[in-house]
Amino acid sequence: MSLLIIGGTGTLGRQIVLQALTKGYQVRCLVRNFRKANFLKEWGAELVYGDLTKPETIPPCLKGITAIIDASTSRPDDFDSLKTVDWEGKLYLIEAAKAANIERFIFFSAQNVEQFTNIPLMKLKYRIEQKLKESQIPYTIFRLTGFYQGLIEQYAIPILENLPIWVTNENMYVAYMDTQDIAKFCLRALQLPKTKNQIFSLNGLKGWLSSEIITLCEQLAGQSAKVQRIPSFLLKLVSNFFGFFEWGQNISDRLAFVEILNLENSSSNSTFELYKFFKLDSSEIIQLDDYFLEYFIRLLKRLRDINFEDIQKQKNLII
Repeated sequence: MSLLIIGGTGTLGRQIVLQALTKGYQVRCLVRNFRKANFLKEWGAELVYGDLTKPETIPPCLKGITAIIDASTSRPDDFDSLKTVDWEGKLYLIEAAKAANIERFIFFSAQNVEQFTNIPLMKLKYRIEQKLKESQIPYTIFRLTGFYQGLIEQYAIPILENLPIWVTNENMYVAYMDTQDIAKFCLRALQLPKTKNQIFSLNGLKGWLSSEIITLCEQLAGQSAKVQRIPSFLLKLVSNFFGFFEWGQNISDRLAFVEILNLENSSSNSTFELYKFFKLDSSEIIQLDDYFLEYFIRLLKRLRDINFEDIQKQKNLII
């Protein structure tokens, strides 16, 4: 099976590329910047130029392709890209896929997306879901929660740099996932015919409160966090207020994303059933505390290496 992966240089996309190559798939990556994507070529992927804002570049990329995996998405505050890439570009892609008789189209959406159509990115993802359903292309849609990788910037780095961490809805659990595990679900879907024309909400095995993540990072970093708490009702009030102003729309969307992740996710029982459905061993799924432990171990090793190099430079100066 030959795959066209879009968004291969991203946090999720690169994991899909790496695992697909490991499993023996022929992998082609649609890229705009060959230099930025050179590491994918070094892994063994074929790079082909394509730009979702230039529809004429898409059909040639699909020659000989069996399945499309679209792991691309724009930043929620990049309104130009939202329109040209996440809406118009995805429509071009779907039409080209239909013309090329693509056998499977895997698309990544967001959990609770239908409840947040007031947010531009969520609205577009939901509309693309509908377009895929109407296209008659065999599809699989994964609705995702937050990534472990995003928590580094949200929690770990602010603690290390003594910056404030903003939190809300302390009574809500979020079952984050590692992108490596999401990639496993994605590729397993290609092997399971019963995943065709289905939408799956992916969650980690354990839900975490923001306070629990902060405590974990404090213990691993050996530093205390500066926590700033904002009530949800205040966020909604501020969001509604800023929604009247174009310059404040970015703030409005960012605040609303907090609410998206804080909605109740699927129960642990349904999550375990989903893992069984995909024939994935839950014991092999990366846990959040293990992920953070590995991150801090790597960070401390890097700091020790930097410190050692500085000491050696000082010795050389003395000599």
